[in-house]
Amino acid sequence: MSPAIALIADDLTGAGDTAVQFLRAGWSTELRLAGGADVSADVLAVSTDSRALPAEEAARVVAEQTAALRAAGARHLYKKVDSTLRGPIRAEIDAALSAWAPGATAVVCPAFPPAGRTVRDGVLLVDGVPVARTGIGRDPVAPVRESHLPTLLDAAHVRLTGDDPAAGAKEITAAGPVVVADAETDEDLRRLAEAVARAGRGAVPVGSAGLAGPMAGAWAAQQDPAPALVVVTSLHHATRAQAEALALRRPDALLRPDPATLLDADAWARWSAAAHERLAAAEELLVLLAPEDRDARLAPELVARRFGALAADLAGAHRIAGLVVTGGDGARAVADALAATGIALAGEVAPGIPIGTLVGGPLHGRFLVTKAGGFGDTDVLIRAATAVRQRR
Repeated sequence: MSPAIALIADDLTGAGDTAVQFLRAGWSTELRLAGGADVSADVLAVSTDSRALPAEEAARVVAEQTAALRAAGARHLYKKVDSTLRGPIRAEIDAALSAWAPGATAVVCPAFPPAGRTVRDGVLLVDGVPVARTGIGRDPVAPVRESHLPTLLDAAHVRLTGDDPAAGAKEITAAGPVVVADAETDEDLRRLAEAVARAGRGAVPVGSAGLAGPMAGAWAAQQDPAPALVVVTSLHHATRAQAEALALRRPDALLRPDPATLLDADAWARWSAAAHERLAAAEELLVLLAPEDRDARLAPELVARRFGALAADLAGAHRIAGLVVTGGDGARAVADALAATGIALAGEVAPGIPIGTLVGGPLHGRFLVTKAGGFGDTDVLIRAATAVRQRR
């Protein structure tokens, strides 16, 4: 799995407070503390610990991390900087741009209005005071002695005023390669984020946690949602009615083996191969529905084990947004097959029907809805699949 977004911060706490903005927007997010080839999250955040480094050394480590995350397949880069622009910012920006993409444009806006950080006419203000006139101007490690960011960074300056993201994208890319953008409100940041997203992967937002939240939303809006995988092993009549409602809406998405298929290893292998083909072509969802007319030899444990293993196999081989699983035995079998160690609960699809993300295993961070057999209205599986696909 490749991360959708690479988040490179200059210190660990900044990486954390910025990464959580993507988590809040529904992106699975990992803050990586050490190297490793495995990637199991949409957003991979790292810290270069470079704020206090000399400019040349800071540039080197930023370039290395940027190149590594680009090679890992990241489609977007967010360069996190201090909200008061402490550290060798221009050196890090240049390094990130050169390692990310030829001709890339850095859009710099450290504004974070709830924390009192704003940018007006290119001047960075902290609670209304130019940053160089605050205690940050006397910082013992990385003092900021210039409040006018275009001067500090030798950059262009824009203030987006319209609501047309395409026009904003054209304005910021034309002003590059490094451009400072004004923002005094959350609405200004939203407008800026939409323009940056419209500009494509060659536009690199450079900011604090303040810009990260709007960027998380703007990039999510561009995503083509992956299909949901629905696994139904419960025999409860309520769940069966819910599965039938789902089948009426998307009859091509339903796969139901007969009892003999589940009992025969070769037949099950063929049926599983058909499930792979169907999921590869699915746009919205695939529903695996256990047979209702059970053979006397068809133990519930075998059904749960077969469906759990198949769900894990499908989820590992195909792009999915997450899973919806009904029935306690089936949910346990799916979680065990995915080597999950827990579920981080995030809310409810409906009363008594939780949604969360998997903890541990190869699908760490992927959405999961679990539903007891007797819970929910007739349309609850439809709502659950939609929630999994559009959680962001």
